[in-house]
Amino acid sequence: MTTAYKPVDAAQGPLNQELLGLEPLGEEPLGQKPLDREPLGQTLLKNSVKRDLTRVGVVDIGSNSVRLVVFDGAGRSPAYFYNEKIMCGLGIGMSETNCLNPQGRVRAVSALKRFQALAEGMGITPLSAVATAAVREAEDGPGFCQQVERETGLKIWVIDGKQEARLAAQGVLLGWPGSYGLVCDMGGSSMELAEISDGKVGRRQSSDLGPLKLQSITGGKKARHDHIKTTVLALKAQMGPQQNRLFLVGGSWRALARIDMERRNYPLHVPHEYRMSIRGIYDTIKLLEASDPEQLRRTCHISANRMALLPIACDVLRRLLKTFTPKDIAISSYGLREGLLFAQMPKKLRKRDPLIEACYFAEAKDARFPGFGKRLYRFILPLFRDFSEAKRRLVKAACLLHDVSWRANPDFRAEICFDNATRSNLGGLKHAERVFLGFALMQRYRRHNDGSQFSEMKTLLTAEELGQAKILGKAIRFGAMLWTSDKEMPGSLRWKPKTRLLELHLSGPTVPLFGEVAQVRFAALSAALNAEPSIKITE
Repeated sequence: MTTAYKPVDAAQGPLNQELLGLEPLGEEPLGQKPLDREPLGQTLLKNSVKRDLTRVGVVDIGSNSVRLVVFDGAGRSPAYFYNEKIMCGLGIGMSETNCLNPQGRVRAVSALKRFQALAEGMGITPLSAVATAAVREAEDGPGFCQQVERETGLKIWVIDGKQEARLAAQGVLLGWPGSYGLVCDMGGSSMELAEISDGKVGRRQSSDLGPLKLQSITGGKKARHDHIKTTVLALKAQMGPQQNRLFLVGGSWRALARIDMERRNYPLHVPHEYRMSIRGIYDTIKLLEASDPEQLRRTCHISANRMALLPIACDVLRRLLKTFTPKDIAISSYGLREGLLFAQMPKKLRKRDPLIEACYFAEAKDARFPGFGKRLYRFILPLFRDFSEAKRRLVKAACLLHDVSWRANPDFRAEICFDNATRSNLGGLKHAERVFLGFALMQRYRRHNDGSQFSEMKTLLTAEELGQAKILGKAIRFGAMLWTSDKEMPGSLRWKPKTRLLELHLSGPTVPLFGEVAQVRFAALSAALNAEPSIKITE
């Protein structure tokens, strides 16, 4: 039975130190039980069994930016109800003054006053605020926190580098359950590394390799490069071999990904889960160095502040690649803020598939007949018995999402289905899987996708995958004709690939559902399978 999603009450209290991992520091070897203790303050998930998420606001006070994110929706795959960022630059000039940037401090306090007012309007106070490198290292950091609490009522939790590394890694695990590799989170004043494997965070280290700090090193490029090399080698000695995937977290890396997409003429401009090769990274860095910065940043929609620091971030990345030699690189848009949610998830919820959870939530919220998607999946599954488990989850996702865009203008439903699949907040999806899901859902409302404005994305799929998406879409298009109030589908499909025979079995009371339009759609499905259709009716 499909779990129902219900509106939830506003948050009841702030995140506490235990939730943020503010335990005494020390190495946490892989295999050690993660931090799952009962929270003392705000509980984000109302119930460890239910899937719904209490709407909660998180404030991330970094060296570059101050950001408010309000999460809502499916607990295992939260949606971004609200997201606002102010580039305050708190860490600018700290290397010389050991204090927060005065102008940045004024802007940050102003931003936090606004965020607090927004939270009160949304009914989600108190906010949960976390500060990282700039505030924890500045001499006036404690005074800043006191000022904010005095003027806004907002209490700031200042976390250290290893705690920041843990949360960034947990954010990656939120989007990539079961992933393994090395997480690199670059902020303005620091860079954190953490290893992940089997849903757990292992060794963690923090360094001063943030662009804001590196740009103030005296002695020019050579001195900066020497410092980067020495620091990365020290990190390697502490972290040990890390030759799996490198997950990049942070605004600098997302900006680099946009330039990489531009260089490759990549059709899907979604940073999250974007993959890059080692050679591709070097080619993109060369493009960055050879291009006019202003023109490139405008083309790739990168802020001027970010663009100015990107070459320094690339210097760090070069050294990381040379030292750790990862097998490949992936961008994660999930980081510290998402890690706060993951830290509170019970183990049972962590193990759920974020894609399927998000699809269940979308169906419950937007479909005309919530629950039908699961029945539809069982109905068409005989056509996809030879699919891998990873591919069958896409079939299930398509069935759950097949009706969530019904309110759209009929002339644009197909495009909206595709756009939702490829660009919406769905975790646990590679880019090629997004496109596969998009083309399958287009077939739900359109007989073909030739000439589509999204045709350029076909390059991300093989001819076989495009054919599979077509069959899936036509199967859903036909199955959607068999809506009833029963808990089971009023019929069944049997697919015999060796003889190319597709059988439709219907029971007598439901035969009227197999009208003219349904017959046409069943014939189209048979044609896509290159099958001989057969209809069997049981009285």
